[in-house]
Amino acid sequence: MKPLRVLIVDDSATMRRLIRSILEADRRLEVVAEAGTAREARDAVNAHRPDVMTLDVEMPNMSGLEFLQRVMKHRPMPVVMVSTLTRKGSDVAVEAMALGAVDCVEKPKVGAGSDNFSRLADTVALAARAQVSLSRPVRSKTIPQQNRRFRRICMIGGSTGAVDAIERILQRFPSDCPPTLITQHMPEPFLVSFAARLDPLVQPKVCLAEDGAVLRTGQVMIAPGGEYHLNVTGKAELRVKLHQGPHVSGHRPSVDSMFLSAVGHAPRIVAGILTGMGGDGAIGMKALRDAGAKTLGQSQQTCVVFGMPRVAAEMGGVEEWADLDQVGDALLRLCETPVKMRAT
Repeated sequence: MKPLRVLIVDDSATMRRLIRSILEADRRLEVVAEAGTAREARDAVNAHRPDVMTLDVEMPNMSGLEFLQRVMKHRPMPVVMVSTLTRKGSDVAVEAMALGAVDCVEKPKVGAGSDNFSRLADTVALAARAQVSLSRPVRSKTIPQQNRRFRRICMIGGSTGAVDAIERILQRFPSDCPPTLITQHMPEPFLVSFAARLDPLVQPKVCLAEDGAVLRTGQVMIAPGGEYHLNVTGKAELRVKLHQGPHVSGHRPSVDSMFLSAVGHAPRIVAGILTGMGGDGAIGMKALRDAGAKTLGQSQQTCVVFGMPRVAAEMGGVEEWADLDQVGDALLRLCETPVKMRAT
């Protein structure tokens, strides 16, 4: 198998050398070019046709975000953002993923060596195999219909590529949307920025989940990450339970942990599984469906990585499918379906 062709874009020659040394130590990867500016990067893309690009978020003359936006418009390709996890950097990285970047890796801090790059080669190799489409769904500019009768609670799980997907889905949600919980695989600082980015962009209130919070109409709560899983607890009135514990299905926060915590309330649940690597969420979605929940998967052709939905489907957890531009409406429609409690 031929190695995957990588373009490194960073304004620091020292950083480019470090990234090259790490990537070239992996037989799956071949660095075909480097660039220190957006203009150089554009020429390198045209000349070398790389399979994947690493891109700094701060570039001279043209920012990394502006260049990323142009790349995704004219020649979409897998891009891994390489940034520092400062407050500002975290915001920029989340914006980059919303623009279509596959993933983000933290730059090593000054004097810290290359330990922070321990997953860089794997991330780049996996990102290179992601499908990135030129035809991206148009963002909705209409105000979602309100005063609908939602009878169920919505749960959404996602990973690689789901930052953009979740934003598009929530833009279809009205201000009185069903209570919604989201578990997205991201480091804790990114989740803070993610929630802060979403809140002013959509009609519902978006925030990081807090332990003990009541699930309410018109509110979207996102797993805060760190050492906590986002679960639900309670009987008639459901509340958030932030569970501190080991990784579940390889992740913390885990989609499986969230889904499994709601199995006892399955007839009141609609569960959606979005683009992402691996199989987190598959076990929980199958258990929810078996117990009476409605379940939905993002279609293969609109996933950046058709991993999590594929595994969930193979296990029998996906009841129906929708393209990304229809997922939001489909989840709302399912939340309107009558709740049929099973006899015990």
